[in-house]
Amino acid sequence: MSDFDPIEATIAKIHAAMADGRTSAAALVDRYRARIATHDGAINAVLTLNDDAPARARELDAAFESDGPVGPLHGISLLLKDNHDTHDLPTTAGAAALAESQPDHDAFVVAQLRAAGAIILGKTNLQELSFGVDTISSLGGATRNPYDRDRRPSGSSGGTAAAVATNLAVAGTGSDTCSSVRSPPAFTGCVGIRPTRGLVSRTGIVPLSSTQDTAGPIARTVADAARLLEVMAGYDPDDPVTARGVGQVPTEGYAAGLDAAEETLADARLGVVRSAFGLQDSDSATAAEAAAVTDVIESALTELSGAGATLVDPIEVVDPDRLESARVLEYEFARDLDAYLATLDEPPHDSLADIYETDTIAPSVAERIEAADILDVDVDPETNVGYLRRLHRREQLREEVLATLAEEELDALVYPPSTIPPVEIPANQPFAELNCELAAHTGLPSIVVPAGVTDDGLPVGVELLGRAFAERHLCELAAAVEQVGDHRRPPDGFGPIDAA
Repeated sequence: MSDFDPIEATIAKIHAAMADGRTSAAALVDRYRARIATHDGAINAVLTLNDDAPARARELDAAFESDGPVGPLHGISLLLKDNHDTHDLPTTAGAAALAESQPDHDAFVVAQLRAAGAIILGKTNLQELSFGVDTISSLGGATRNPYDRDRRPSGSSGGTAAAVATNLAVAGTGSDTCSSVRSPPAFTGCVGIRPTRGLVSRTGIVPLSSTQDTAGPIARTVADAARLLEVMAGYDPDDPVTARGVGQVPTEGYAAGLDAAEETLADARLGVVRSAFGLQDSDSATAAEAAAVTDVIESALTELSGAGATLVDPIEVVDPDRLESARVLEYEFARDLDAYLATLDEPPHDSLADIYETDTIAPSVAERIEAADILDVDVDPETNVGYLRRLHRREQLREEVLATLAEEELDALVYPPSTIPPVEIPANQPFAELNCELAAHTGLPSIVVPAGVTDDGLPVGVELLGRAFAERHLCELAAAVEQVGDHRRPPDGFGPIDAA
């Protein structure tokens, strides 16, 4: 391993070090694998290591020596949420029942990442089958929050967020059905982007709800998340919804010009969604816990206002009850997972019902499946009018939110992704306190960026939601938040390791 230490290293800094001969893809893979061996036991974030990563790194180093970088992510070590299909590693969705499931092909986004020069270090733990917000699975157990190992990292992409926060990889991927690339980064001092529906392919990602699902990047900086999104975005003929995104990625991409915070905020109008602040359910937590998050967000808003942003406070958006009534996950879970399993040549199980009958699903996840009657839902819109109404309501809600943005001349809506901090294990993170539905039920893009920490040292994120396919501007705004506040700090106890 080289002397170059990857703690908090960005893609740009790593590429500069490669160009100067201070490190190489192989040296970094060795370093990250050593960090995983040393530190992952404390957080339980990594499910599977890719033993082919060192050889892939050496190939990339040889290519760099002869022809230069193979793509924009040349030699960048990534961790993937283990619901992304990989031809060379199992794809389990955290389920012991799928432990031996290995697809023949990469997910579309995984193929894109590899083609751009990325190295897949391994796969991360997740909430089993992505159904919930704790990151507990029968295959991997419970992932812990690196900022307080007695607390949850949220979910379902908590493994990726915890690993990236702890510098076990440069960055990683998650998937988001409602909160999963937003609340885990918020709880671990990271950045997560939920893209506009249709910008990123869902092909080869173990589904929870095809209407609500999307993949998204998780990184320590806005620029790195933007660089991953540039690569992940693209038209996929096997996922027709991606036709919506054709021509929507700006020529310069999402990462260029993110250092002009003063100019960005001077012209910005941000709508503060006050209904998303404070405790939503008195059974979830104490008022003091909710106040701890609100105080951090208020300080971040003061920073933004002081830097020139115009805050429209408060701004009224859709009624929370109507927003909740557009949820379609329960209708689609079994149907969509069964359809995914049918694409595998030799699936270990043919259906969600079969997996459930193995009695191996983590108890808290199995209880949620039972409580929601997931296995007995009619998903035919011709016979289930309630499902059809929810699908239609999503269109109405998107139009209402877009109208609010237009009428108030807003660049983005601003609110906390969670109203309370991460809960202590063994409690479950209360879904009622996650403000995930505004983006998930409208298909509009949002980004989470660190806003500060509570008095107990727990990270708090702030979420920005914008117009359809406005990821470029959201990244500019989020980078400005990042620069003005400078709130990202690595967790204690995961420091440098000796170079071999």
